[in-house]
Amino acid sequence: MTKPAIIAVGKLHDRVIERLEDHFEMLRPASLDDVSPNDASRVEGAAVSGGFNAAAFQRFPNLKILSSFGVGYDAIDVKTAAEKGVVVTNTPDVLNDEVADTAIGLLLNTIRELPRAEAWLRDGHWKPGASYPLTRFSLKGRHVGLFGLGRIGEEIAARLEPFKVKISYHTRHRKDGVAYDYYASLKALAEAVDTLIAIVPKTEQTHKVINAEILSALGKDGILINVGRGWSVDEDALVAALGAGQLGAAGLDVFYNEPEVPQALLSMSNVVLLPHVASASMPTRRAMADLVADNLISWFKNGKAITPVPETPQR
Repeated sequence: MTKPAIIAVGKLHDRVIERLEDHFEMLRPASLDDVSPNDASRVEGAAVSGGFNAAAFQRFPNLKILSSFGVGYDAIDVKTAAEKGVVVTNTPDVLNDEVADTAIGLLLNTIRELPRAEAWLRDGHWKPGASYPLTRFSLKGRHVGLFGLGRIGEEIAARLEPFKVKISYHTRHRKDGVAYDYYASLKALAEAVDTLIAIVPKTEQTHKVINAEILSALGKDGILINVGRGWSVDEDALVAALGAGQLGAAGLDVFYNEPEVPQALLSMSNVVLLPHVASASMPTRRAMADLVADNLISWFKNGKAITPVPETPQR
């Protein structure tokens, strides 16, 4: 019996290919442009890391399902997918814990300057009579605002509770069953809290929404942590606020034009910078890879994907 043809594109985890090879005919072109029209017409599924635009959907007329490696799928034209009846899936939940853990670690590192303290020790400065300077900030007594309270946001909040900080949040709508204080606007949240953790996706509404006004509202003792998307922060405004002392510190795992990081941020001592590693552990990436494969296997075996995105519901 002929196996369905699956195209695998982008920087996919090796585990995806390992899982799929027994079930499908795998096509692994260097780029979509390298796929012949004959092969493109045979492709029924896709495993993707990265973008898939409208032209790509048109190129594969018999595509039925696209399984994306990652939670965010803003680089995939889901509108076109829906119009063509293609189900798009992502990898939610399996990375919630890892990203939430990273957010807490980044928060502590930023507030207590732990990377700088370690570098100070490694550089040989810890000698009799010499101690690392007292840190300006402490997590104790802080009011943390979560910009976004989806699956990962809820996990971050759960981890914050034992630290005995006050927790508030802003989302487009108040969430039922949530005890934290809700603020109807990001500005109102920023005015109320002294620590802002951003965990929002890349949408038109979140573009550079953390701007000079929001950073000013956080204040000179304010802390910004971003483990969502660099897209949501106005980096010029952030550099200006940090440089002028209008914002206390920032911890960033994501950047507007990554892997490019503004030189001004690299030179600042009140910033902790990570190379987008929130979900980057072997166990978590393996679980993500398994879900990519499982979505495709389930679709062709049972006619149902496991984690379809809401824009492309299964018929």
